[in-house]
Amino acid sequence: MTGLTDASMLDGTAGDLVAALAGRRIGALELTEAFISRIEDRDRDLNAVVVRDFDRARQAARDADARLARGERLPLLGLPMTLKESNQVEGLPSTWGSPAYSGWTAPADATAVARLKAAGAVILGLTNVPPFLADWQSANPVYGRTSNPWDASRSPGGSSGGAAAALAAGMTPLELGSDIGGSIRVPSALCGVFGHKPTFGLVPTRGHTPPGTDGVPVPLAVVGPMARCTSDLRLALDVLAGPEPEDAGGLAFTLAPARGRTLADYRVLVLTEHPLTPTDAEIAGAVDDLARRLESLGAQVSRASDLLPDLAAQHAVYQPLLNTAISRGAPGATPPDAHAYMELLDAQLAFRRRWAALFEAFDVVLAPTFGVTAFPHETRPETAERTLAVNGAETPYYAQLGWPAVALLPNLPATALPVGLSRQGLPMGMQVIGGWMQDLTTLAFAGLLEREFGGFVPPPGYGG
Repeated sequence: MTGLTDASMLDGTAGDLVAALAGRRIGALELTEAFISRIEDRDRDLNAVVVRDFDRARQAARDADARLARGERLPLLGLPMTLKESNQVEGLPSTWGSPAYSGWTAPADATAVARLKAAGAVILGLTNVPPFLADWQSANPVYGRTSNPWDASRSPGGSSGGAAAALAAGMTPLELGSDIGGSIRVPSALCGVFGHKPTFGLVPTRGHTPPGTDGVPVPLAVVGPMARCTSDLRLALDVLAGPEPEDAGGLAFTLAPARGRTLADYRVLVLTEHPLTPTDAEIAGAVDDLARRLESLGAQVSRASDLLPDLAAQHAVYQPLLNTAISRGAPGATPPDAHAYMELLDAQLAFRRRWAALFEAFDVVLAPTFGVTAFPHETRPETAERTLAVNGAETPYYAQLGWPAVALLPNLPATALPVGLSRQGLPMGMQVIGGWMQDLTTLAFAGLLEREFGGFVPPPGYGG
């Protein structure tokens, strides 16, 4: 091993780090110590990595070094990484940002966490979330507030905001987030990193539940990877995908290959307006500019289609399903009528069929991830009183749910990626939406965009 002589190695891809470990150009313990030092240095101003498990990480790294020395090879062997705090890790707290769960520790690893560990990942700790994962910020009474590395006065997004901030600041090469209302994709957009919301059911969600609960998968909810490049999303998804062990039997997921090899192979539908969600002109303009560049490279680009479902009508089905999912078990919550709930599921199926018809004519749909860039920290406790400025006008805070929800009701995969910086120097985000179980298509298309037009840019002061 030559050792870590260049700190910029920490800014490389997870894939590059795994290759360096396998090639014995660096040791797992050495790499782990380097990331621990970065967290201790850079997190003072961000408060992103709120649960630190450094002692166990060091031991896991020593074990990884021994396995690497024996010639063992695994997809993530020796790679340090962090996880969103809502993913249960044996022996660590999982409070979901609520004091009601302070003192509770997870008795076992979530299925996704167990798969990452089995692939050789070294878990450094857990990243911050809002209370009950229900905000566009990541601030809570247990751990405090996380700031955006691009501007500490602004939100990193939520609910995987600590994850996105840690990635953007170079404190981790890989993360595991979750998404029921944009919680992977929105922080990715606000911090300028990459995130993948998998097809619903592709990655098990067991162990991503409020403390002490266990049951059927939550409708709409997924867990998925976040990273600084598309190839690392694919690396992690290959580890994470597959049914729960007791559900597997003879069942296995074989994802369809990407629909194209070059950008010119793709039929693309571009959306820049949502009937319910005000969108900043700069963000819409960035998506539209990219569409023009795609056309110049030979892609078939459309900006409208009669096949597109009514997004307002779809949202009217999504919102009560979301409310049912997130209010279950909450004090004073009113459960829905069972037949009314089944009617919502019927409506969801109808929209899924409409999207399936659309993806016979198109390969991917491009849309903004969120209608604004990172916004100043919001301290008003009542979210109904909060607003976000869009094109100079104050708009309802949760009107921004529209863009991330497009892929949620129909259970579709969506890959979030940066699409440049605003005039204020803040990241703007876009998402690539694909057909059901077409995760490799959205990842491949995002990777082609990254290669052609550029990808992650570190925030000022966090490069190298």
